[in-house]
Amino acid sequence: MQTKFSVKKAPLRRLIMMVVVLGAAIALSACGSNEAKKGTEGKLNIVATIGMIGDVAEQVGGDHVTVTSLMGPGVDPHLYKASQGDMKKLDGADIVFYNGLHLEGKMVDILEKMSSHKTTVAVSKTIPEAELLSDPVAPDSHDPHIWFNVQNWMKATEVIRDTLIEADSAHAEDYRKNAEAFLTQLKETDDYAREQIGQIPEEHRILVTAHDAFHYFGRAYNIQVMGLQGISTASEYGSKDVSDLRDYLVEHHIKAVFVESSVSTKAIEAVIEGAKKMGHTVEIGGELFSDAMGKAGTTEGTYIGMVRHNVDIIVKALK
Repeated sequence: MQTKFSVKKAPLRRLIMMVVVLGAAIALSACGSNEAKKGTEGKLNIVATIGMIGDVAEQVGGDHVTVTSLMGPGVDPHLYKASQGDMKKLDGADIVFYNGLHLEGKMVDILEKMSSHKTTVAVSKTIPEAELLSDPVAPDSHDPHIWFNVQNWMKATEVIRDTLIEADSAHAEDYRKNAEAFLTQLKETDDYAREQIGQIPEEHRILVTAHDAFHYFGRAYNIQVMGLQGISTASEYGSKDVSDLRDYLVEHHIKAVFVESSVSTKAIEAVIEGAKKMGHTVEIGGELFSDAMGKAGTTEGTYIGMVRHNVDIIVKALK
C-alpha cells in the first residue's frame, strides 16, 4: 500500500513544485519591471529630446543613468521628425524627458501616446503660467524656448531630479546632491549673464537674430530682442519681413546681427545685404546656439557652456 501511495503522489509533488517555481519567476519579473531599470549595469535608461535636457539628466543622474539625446548639434527641434531608430530608443527608455510647449512640434502625438504606458515628462511643467511668454503670432500658444532664462532651467533641473528620485529611490541622495551642485552652477551662470549683458550700453542693447528664440533671454537679462522669423522656424518669412528688419537696422544704426547654429543663414544675409545697399554696414556678430547646443566634448556642448558662449559673443559684438 505504501508503494502504491508514493507512486501516485510523486507526480503531484512535481506539479506543485513547478507551480511554485513558475510563480516565483513571474514575481521576479514583475519586481524587475517595477524597478524601471532596463539599461546596462542596472542604470536607468533615459531618452531626452533635445541636448539641453540630456545634459541636465546626465548632470543630475551621474553614474546611475545612461542618457541619449535624440536631437544633436545643429538640429532644429521645430522641424524634427522621429526616425525609426528614434522610435526604438524611445520604446526602450525607462524615462523620456521632453521640453513641452510644442517645441517638439512634429513629435507631440508620439509623446502623448507614450505617456500612457511610460514615464514621459515635460521639464517645463512646473513653470508658472505667468512666467511663460506668449507667441505673438499665436497668442494662445507659449514660447517654448524657456532655457534662455537660466532660472527656468533651474526649475527644469528640479523636475528631472524629482523624476529620477521617484523612479530610483535607492539612489535618491545621490540625485539630490548632484542636483544641488548643478543648481549652484546654474545660479552662477545666471548671475554671470546678468552682469555681462549689463555692461553693454543701453542704446546698443538690441539683439537681432534669425528667429525669435531669445525673448526669455531678453526679458531675464534686460536686452531688446528681434528675430526675422517667428518663434517656430516652421513659420514662413517673406520679403516684407526682410525689408522691415533691414529698415529697422538702418534706422537704429544696429552694427551687428547674429546667426544661429540650427537655422539657415540665408535670410539674415539678405537683411545684411539690403542694409548695405542703403549705405549701412551691418556685421555678423557671431554664431549663437539657440535650439541646439554645440558638439559633444566641447564647452558649447553643455548647457552652461552654451549660455556662456552666447553671452560672451553678444557682449563682444554689441559693447
